[in-house]
Amino acid sequence: MNVRPVPAGEAIERLGEFGTVIDARSEDEYALDRLPGALNWPSLNNEERKLIGTLYVQVNPFEARKRGAALVAANIARHIEREVIDKPRDWQPLVYCWRGGKRSGAMALVLGEIGFKVSVIEGGYKAFRTAVLAALPQLAAKFDYRVVCGPTGSGKTRLLHALAEAGAQVLDLEALASHRSSVLGMVPGQPQPGQKRFDTLVWDQLRLFDAARPVFVESESRKVGNLAVPDALIERMRSSTCLRLELPDDERVALLMEDYDFFVKDQALFCDRLGALTELRGKAVVQGWQAQVAAGETEAVVRELLLKHYDPGYASSIRRNFDGYAGAKTVAPTNRSAQSMAELAREILAGL
Repeated sequence: MNVRPVPAGEAIERLGEFGTVIDARSEDEYALDRLPGALNWPSLNNEERKLIGTLYVQVNPFEARKRGAALVAANIARHIEREVIDKPRDWQPLVYCWRGGKRSGAMALVLGEIGFKVSVIEGGYKAFRTAVLAALPQLAAKFDYRVVCGPTGSGKTRLLHALAEAGAQVLDLEALASHRSSVLGMVPGQPQPGQKRFDTLVWDQLRLFDAARPVFVESESRKVGNLAVPDALIERMRSSTCLRLELPDDERVALLMEDYDFFVKDQALFCDRLGALTELRGKAVVQGWQAQVAAGETEAVVRELLLKHYDPGYASSIRRNFDGYAGAKTVAPTNRSAQSMAELAREILAGL
């Protein structure tokens, strides 16, 4: 028999051994979350899946299965013509759908009949999701973290990038979450993934790290935008060694003007996002900032946001939540430039 069911845990451990990981679910299901590196070969696409569901409820299951079989057969034929004709005999795909049932089974059957050795995840994506959630706490606890702390604009993300380029292990939660973590942290044109996808991205990054080497991470709160950092990870981070990154205020303002240039270029967008601070800062203050932005005084607003809004809150939060902050080693680049951050990253790694 060329089709073999495999438990989700085994599939995860052997991901690198499969020629292709095939997600047989619809496009929308695939977009919400998927196995690392999986390709989407829908047995039923979005519209077809809705159609079959409607037939199942409004007509009867038998009619739905007949129509579904015709659609699945046609789709599998197209996938084979497009993706499989050039595959060698020793190609060994891994296939899954929502619960490891009909959609992945149909595709695996056809591929197996061709002569390929096909593995199907028992329980499908649902079992994979369960395995990821079960693995995250133990995985997060394996590592020795170095938490980069520092007020807004001090260059934490730039330093993480420099550390990664220097060969360090870096967990960039803001990049995984597509958000810069503050009220103003939404990046235009970059919607955040859902919680399931974020969990998978964090898990996938952690599983590739070497536990014998430290992992550098930024001092995030429990949420990055709308996404929750896994509890086990945030707790481990909060009990880890900290680095205190310092940069002069003028450099911090300039850095933010560069990194948030979309606000500088789009005054209306900046004013709209400032409105989210009304509850915290009061209507009069926020309207004053908006008027300044409209008058072209964006840099002055950024400076005031730093010194009067972000800094006091950060100072209180970091001391309260990160045990290692009080004894943190101070690290300070010469300025905000990539070159200075690269030099600092090399110094940090040399001191490990």
